[in-house]
Amino acid sequence: MTTILVTASGAPGAARLFRALRENGEREVRLVGVDASERSIGRHLCDAFHLVPPGSCPEYPDALLELVERERVDVVLPQSSHDLPHLAARRDEFPVPVLVSGSETVRRSNDKAETYELLHRIGVPAPAFRRVTGAPGVEAAARELGYPDRPVCFKPVFSSGSRGFRILDPTIDRSHQLLYERPGAVAMRLEEALDLLPDDGLDLLVMELATGDERTVDGIADGRGVVLGHPKTREAMRAGLAMYFVTLDAPELDALAERIVAELGIEWFFNIQLVGDQVIEVNPRISTIVHQEDLNLPWLAVRRALGEISDDELRALRARVRPGRSVLRFFDQVEFDG
Repeated sequence: MTTILVTASGAPGAARLFRALRENGEREVRLVGVDASERSIGRHLCDAFHLVPPGSCPEYPDALLELVERERVDVVLPQSSHDLPHLAARRDEFPVPVLVSGSETVRRSNDKAETYELLHRIGVPAPAFRRVTGAPGVEAAARELGYPDRPVCFKPVFSSGSRGFRILDPTIDRSHQLLYERPGAVAMRLEEALDLLPDDGLDLLVMELATGDERTVDGIADGRGVVLGHPKTREAMRAGLAMYFVTLDAPELDALAERIVAELGIEWFFNIQLVGDQVIEVNPRISTIVHQEDLNLPWLAVRRALGEISDDELRALRARVRPGRSVLRFFDQVEFDG
């Protein structure tokens, strides 16, 4: 039996990840879920569950180290961007593999401004951007990038997913938003954003608004290149999450991922997001995987961590990726007393 500790076990993709690890077709696994909230689906779907400090807390790795010993864990699989910095800094202290890149890779990937600078430097298409501080900086950068003649967008330099992302669009119909859209619309006018933002103390990234179809490349890397992965579409957004995916035959995206992975030195899981032809996000962690009965990326990463499969053997599995395989995400629930 293999025991896997999965962090952020209440994350949107956690339930499917748990199922993929159990449906590995080789052996029984024991799943240990951890989360900062007791209202985590990991409490109900894992074999053991523990409350831990938030991943952003310095004491987070100590809590996981204690659980690794107590639960006889074989592999630690982080899910959340918030878990990565402290785990990356102390991964060598763990007696078992922790599927996380090194500290510098995590820092550079999480700093979106530095990521964009890197992408421009290596010739990968990415939005024009300005790194600024506070409301005055946002206003100046937005106008430099074309506002109000064209919409722009901004987000915190350090953020995860769509948190803090807003589109600045002077043509937005606020009345329509109020009456017909769900709370949490991402578009607003510049003047409204300036009223809400502090004058100083907050690093923000103001960007050209990328447009076009959304695609991603997901996979496993070795610090020098992609070992195994697949491109896919990213569609039907709901509450900031994509709800529909289709795998693609897109060699140009595979080649782009190779360049980014090599430049950042990404190890283990990665997720590269594009809008149109522009890369907008690089995440050194697991994201939504398109699973196949003959290609189970999370389980293959576990086997790789345990030394049971080589990188050459994983590369040979690239031919198994089936273009056109689709994923439809949906909401589910569990019932319990107490």
